Amino acid sequence: MPTSTITGQGTRKWAAAGKQPAAAPTPRRSSARGRQARAAWVLAAPFLALFFSFMLLPVVWSTLMSLTDTKSADLRTPLNVSFVGFDNYVRLFEDPQFFTALRNTAVFVLAALPLTLAAGLAAAVALDSGIRRFRAVFRVGFYLPVITSIVAVAVVWKTLLEPHTGLVNTVLAWFGIDGPAWLADTHFALPVMIVMAVWRNLGTVMIIMLAGLQSVPQSLMEAAELDGAGAWQRFWRVTFPLLRPALLLTAVTTGIGYLQFFDEPFVMTDGGPLDSTLSTTLYAYKQFGNGNYDVASAAGYVVFVLIIALTALQFRLLRDKD
Repeated sequence: MPTSTITGQGTRKWAAAGKQPAAAPTPRRSSARGRQARAAWVLAAPFLALFFSFMLLPVVWSTLMSLTDTKSADLRTPLNVSFVGFDNYVRLFEDPQFFTALRNTAVFVLAALPLTLAAGLAAAVALDSGIRRFRAVFRVGFYLPVITSIVAVAVVWKTLLEPHTGLVNTVLAWFGIDGPAWLADTHFALPVMIVMAVWRNLGTVMIIMLAGLQSVPQSLMEAAELDGAGAWQRFWRVTFPLLRPALLLTAVTTGIGYLQFFDEPFVMTDGGPLDSTLSTTLYAYKQFGNGNYDVASAAGYVVFVLIIALTALQFRLLRDKD
């Protein structure tokens, strides 16, 4: 049968089915797509180089270090290290100092996280409904510590809390109170850092909560008021459930930051006194400084697992029920 007849029959079958045969891509179109793909890879190359060099490669290398006996002396001969499996993790949980660091971190997170959320929400409610004049000034004042360097904040607080020359004890002395050595006392050092963390981070929570409050439909509030609901009932029954997304966001981001708290004890106490402010990240840093790269990497992955667990718990408790 002639080729033209076969082609004509195929075309009639496509037409009868209501379809048109797909046109073969022209060489010009194919070359244009190839140029676009090459241009995309060229534009993405800087990011990919940075990602592989400073993110993916360190993650892979630290994972290998946590499973080997890598020490600082092995940096020049990395192929001489031995695979030890999970022995480094066993060593971690046999170290009483690591348990102290875990306990301090747990106390810090469990105390500072709810206090920060409550203080930020209270500030947002006050700015949204209670404070009418100089509202912008208050917003800037609450948020200013967030954009200030944490090292600068820690140095200022350390100066204020000096036992003999600090402003806090000087003011207490005016009222006949003998202030303690705040950062040298095991009973006060960690609570001081909790208060400082709440003061510094409530601005972020306030801004996000304020945006959530301003997105609540006014019609719902008016309907609840007409039904006889008081101010507290309107807040708890109407406003607060609508703030779940904002509350979840602030809880997750703040909790992740608090599990990694490092700068405050590093600058103010170096983990003292008597390891009362030693955090898990500071413990890992000290292990790196001592050349125990294997144990330090394992400690870092313990923190990673804690972050995943806390985030999953927060999603379970605070996500929308709908």
